[in-house]
Amino acid sequence: MVGQRSIIETEKLVKAKLGDTPISHEQMAVVANIYRAASAVRQHVENSVLRGSDLTWTGFVVLWVVWISGETETRLVAEEAGISKGTLTGVARTLESRGLVRRSEHPSDGRRVLLGLTDEGEALMQSLFPAFNAEEAFVAAPLSDEECRTTADALRRIVVQVESLGEERRLELLDGAEPAPRRSGRRPKA
Repeated sequence: MVGQRSIIETEKLVKAKLGDTPISHEQMAVVANIYRAASAVRQHVENSVLRGSDLTWTGFVVLWVVWISGETETRLVAEEAGISKGTLTGVARTLESRGLVRRSEHPSDGRRVLLGLTDEGEALMQSLFPAFNAEEAFVAAPLSDEECRTTADALRRIVVQVESLGEERRLELLDGAEPAPRRSGRRPKA
């Protein structure tokens, strides 16, 4: 990509800046590369597959969650998609206006909302997923099947670490306090 440093160039700059700093360099590289890989894959798939269906990555992930899980409470869709309930509301409205999802009341609690695919949403996922998966195969092509399994397992262990111990760690780091609220786009004064 024009104007973007390659991963090799970035790693050289980091090493030059932090080379002798007593930090966990290997672990820093893992987390940085998870982020960079996720961003690169997301951008590639949006530009090569999803754009033709007028979908964003987030829209696709919401469709995927509902396609795999079936009709699901919106709170759980947001959690599984890794987005806020507010973001899901906007995404769901867009997908609903395109006839891909439908909202319905929860059968036992009218305050809760369920999200399900329409027939059009089901048809889109049936036709779109093979192309999406072909790009997953393209992205992972440099790895053998064994390396794919090993990488997937290592990433799974990282996710389990954060899911099972992340809250405890956060409380420890913040001495049990809640994190400070985010500022609404305002930057702190320098």
